Amino acid sequence: MRWHLGEETGIVWDIHLGDLAHQDHVEMSGKAVSLIVSYGVDSEGSIFLNRKVVWPALRTIPNDTHASLTETFGQEFVPRMRVEGQLVQEKGFRITFDGILRIASVSDQGLLIRRTVFPSREIPYALDHVQIQNMTEGSIRLEIDQIAFTKYRRGTKGIYVVEAGHDGPACVILEAGATVSYKGWICASTLGAPKETVDIMNEEAKRCEFLLALGSSLRLESPEPNLNRMFELAKIRAAESVFRTKGGLLHSPGGGSYYAAVWANDQAEYAGPFFPFLGEQDAMEASLNAYRLYMPFMGPDFHPIPSSIIAEGVDIWEGAGDRGDAAMYAYGAARFALASGSLQIAEQLWPAIEWCLAFCRRKRTQDGVVASDSDELENRFPSGDANLFTSSLAYGALLSSAHLARAVGRAELAPRIEEEAAELRQAIESHFGATVEGYETYRYYEGNDILRSWICVPLTMDILDRKEQTIAALLSSRLWVNGGLVTQAGETTFWDRSTLYALRGILYAGETELGITHLLEYSRNRLLGDHVPYAVEAFPEGNGRHLSAESARYTHE
Repeated sequence: MRWHLGEETGIVWDIHLGDLAHQDHVEMSGKAVSLIVSYGVDSEGSIFLNRKVVWPALRTIPNDTHASLTETFGQEFVPRMRVEGQLVQEKGFRITFDGILRIASVSDQGLLIRRTVFPSREIPYALDHVQIQNMTEGSIRLEIDQIAFTKYRRGTKGIYVVEAGHDGPACVILEAGATVSYKGWICASTLGAPKETVDIMNEEAKRCEFLLALGSSLRLESPEPNLNRMFELAKIRAAESVFRTKGGLLHSPGGGSYYAAVWANDQAEYAGPFFPFLGEQDAMEASLNAYRLYMPFMGPDFHPIPSSIIAEGVDIWEGAGDRGDAAMYAYGAARFALASGSLQIAEQLWPAIEWCLAFCRRKRTQDGVVASDSDELENRFPSGDANLFTSSLAYGALLSSAHLARAVGRAELAPRIEEEAAELRQAIESHFGATVEGYETYRYYEGNDILRSWICVPLTMDILDRKEQTIAALLSSRLWVNGGLVTQAGETTFWDRSTLYALRGILYAGETELGITHLLEYSRNRLLGDHVPYAVEAFPEGNGRHLSAESARYTHE
């Protein structure tokens, strides 16, 4: 493994000769900005630092799913330094990450350079705090290249101004042992907006305060340090991806592409049910806003709800048709309401959950399963006219809704909901139960004859009729590859969300040793391997983006 656990928090990469020429990327978010940092060392050990900065509330034209103002800043925005006129070559020796990226390097001229990279919690700034110490026994003359970058972009809110710079001195005499510090910034605003006053120490303290609060909430204490540490970090990625928009606080996936928008899977199904346990108030508010945004689309005509509500809540995306979004919403909203322990929240969400259950009921086929145009993979892989994922989610939604009905004073509805769940469970067995590649498991859709990772979903809903063969299929070399599940046997594409569902299902099925063994393998790879420290959305698609809801899924397991 490339990384190891930090003494108290985070992870550490002590850079040795064998680590040369390695790069990675990680995302960090605040309410007004998201920062994707590509970092590492080149073949000579020199530090590499690239930043992609996203401002979710500054919408570009056309104002579609991907229309967040975004700019990339390469190595040329890392100010070059000279000692006595000689160019400084920084050699990295340690990189740490605990929700803040810290890079330590040295130079042949006797400099120790420490860089702290993070986003502001509240304002639209990506920040660097750079400290340079003279480790020699004499004074040196240090020069720092000045950077002043301004770019103008058009958007829905007028002209945007993107700026980058730093406040380091152009030239300074550093005595032996002395340190000079400066802040670097990348920011954006509308033309004419008042400039923020940035106190780098205060901004760093706010980020640390946020991380400390998350660290003290919902702790996992197990005999496995890797599990404990990945859980701690997963809470950060799950909770930080909340952005201030004109539609209120919105939790969004991130990844450089998906901001100021909500999805029926990522937000309603994955992240929402976790946040009541974490108790992070911004994330709770953002989840409620996501559930509320869908409500106006739940009309008497039972038109499918949109897959996502985009552009700060003012537009929708329906490109994949009905993905089973009503099942996703009902499943997630019912679990969110139950976990919140709030009668007020439950009563707010109950009509929407009832509508989604009615929608799924109307989509039942002659075989009794729930039809949908696609699934959450949005036609990347075939899913037929009715898939196992949608029907399994609808089943889970019915079970949780029966519990919720009793909690909101609608106990008379619960027996019928439970009866409907039993009927759907039987239909899942009759329609999807099949022998696939020699395993007595499930076909993903009618006509499917190749093992698929989503055969794990019935296990997570406590449907255990085919558990032995389903688990055997999941952990076979056809699906379990390099510490996780490929989407379809014989392919290389994988989505961590299906791996995490599968691990949860194996544990639900009572196969504790198998589940923990594979969870440890998966966690160690993600936490300490070559692409750290979070669960990823997909690979090769998106280059293993650290989407927020994948980390929320990890915390569920």
